[in-house]
Amino acid sequence: MSDKAKRNAATAAVALVEDGMRLGIGTGSTAEQFIRLLAERTGAGLSVIGVPTSERTADLCRDLGIPLTDLEATPSLDLAVDGADEFDPGLHLIKGGGGALLREKIVAAAAERFVVIADASKRVPMLGAFALPVEIIPMACRPLSRRIADLGAEVVLRQGADGEAFRSDEGHWILDCAFGPTITDPPALATTLSALAGVVDHGLFCGMTERVLVGADDGVEEVVAG
Repeated sequence: MSDKAKRNAATAAVALVEDGMRLGIGTGSTAEQFIRLLAERTGAGLSVIGVPTSERTADLCRDLGIPLTDLEATPSLDLAVDGADEFDPGLHLIKGGGGALLREKIVAAAAERFVVIADASKRVPMLGAFALPVEIIPMACRPLSRRIADLGAEVVLRQGADGEAFRSDEGHWILDCAFGPTITDPPALATTLSALAGVVDHGLFCGMTERVLVGADDGVEEVVAG
């Protein structure tokens, strides 16, 4: 996705923000474009308060002067904006490539409206080509790897830049589970994964997305479930 396409998608999302809103603010390169554009509007007098989905996002918001809160103080949000790694025609998503899936899902679930910003490469007829992140308790790694492999995935423990197991902001490990483009029933797989002991959460976001704003160099396409 070009920077111009990212900015176009982010611009369309920022246009949805109204004065006084409580926002969920996503993580990732496209979300960063949204944050920078939002900061321009708050600098010009727009009054909002945001709940970040990661420490990385929180740091950027603070640097740019966007007021922040948390779900303890602000448990209900008007709008959440975030990216996605894949989305299908039903607007089921795979998220978590950046490792923030747990906080992203919590924030999205707290919002009255959840809008995704993405590029055309993220639109797929069926989810699964992008490895599905599953956030887990470290002690459950080996049994969960076997259980999820039995479901048809190739399972790899995510590594950090230091060569050790990647840890999420909550201190958990992430299994990247490559099902191939074969997730025919995302809600059913989501239910199956959630029931496995040791799974904290997973990157399937089902029935949560209002719309996807698909950025291109020449504009934005708005996609709704159909």
